[in-house]
Amino acid sequence: MSEPTATTGAESPEHDGAVTQEVTIELDRRTITVSYSAGDTLLQTARMAGLAAPYSCETGSCATCMARLTQGSARMLNNDALDEDEVGDGWVLTCQALPTSRAVRVVYE
Repeated sequence: MSEPTATTGAESPEHDGAVTQEVTIELDRRTITVSYSAGDTLLQTARMAGLAAPYSCETGSCATCMARLTQGSARMLNNDALDEDEVGDGWVLTCQALPTSRAVRVVYE
């Protein structure tokens, strides 16, 4: 298994070449795995699953929605809130993050 990878829109994402099939989300001591709908952000996926994931601006500026990737990879369309070290540690803005691997696990801490 490879390390979780988060990239910004300017970088080319590393992924396994497969279409994302499922997303596992950990939030408020609850873990849920759902099927992924192409084009949805991780935040949209969490909300469609009935989770009250945190968010505010939905433009990638405030970091209210930040969570850590613990499996898989995602590409952020916009990132005006996280620095390179945070992205390198697997943090993503879920309102801007599109999964790029077959399975993704994201943890809201």
